Amino acid sequence: MKVDVKTLDGNPMSAAAAVQPLGSGLRIAPGFAASTTDETTGLATRIEAKYIRTTGRYVVTSVAVTSTVDSVEVNANTLRQVTVQAIVQTAAPQCIALTLDDGADAAWLSVSELSTRDGRLIPEWLATDVVKRGSSEARLDVVEILYGVGALSGQAPLRMIMNELGIPHRTASDWTQKARAAGRLEGMTAAAGRKADG
Repeated sequence: MKVDVKTLDGNPMSAAAAVQPLGSGLRIAPGFAASTTDETTGLATRIEAKYIRTTGRYVVTSVAVTSTVDSVEVNANTLRQVTVQAIVQTAAPQCIALTLDDGADAAWLSVSELSTRDGRLIPEWLATDVVKRGSSEARLDVVEILYGVGALSGQAPLRMIMNELGIPHRTASDWTQKARAAGRLEGMTAAAGRKADG
């Protein structure tokens, strides 16, 4: 799914728009507007979402759906084909930024800029390194990134950690608890009602 992501004031989304600190090393855009067109359904969808600290994630505040072809009417049946959550999940990595350096003038990159071509959020070599012999700080960094993206986009954070790192639920849960105890996950929580492991 191709999604065009902008700030709420209409500027292109970039790491520079991620101005709100979160956790110990992330910054996020306070909100975003995301648009996509589905040629199959003949529908264009635009959503707006804002980060709400009490929920620990981006919350969709508006949805606009328009028909792109005369033969498609926007009605209850066609609205069922709108995938709002998929749009949020695709857009959120563009709204979360981090830096790989410690210097004051370090460059900030969006998580989507770090994503690999095979759909992974972190490179496979980093996942392997963190699992096998990663220092506790490097491991906490990776857990913070993965949990943050999962929680902020309304996905199951533990499932994301398990899938990205190839680790069992027990290990993902343990590392998440350690990251939370270290203050790394402040302001990030899984969506209510979502199973912790899925």
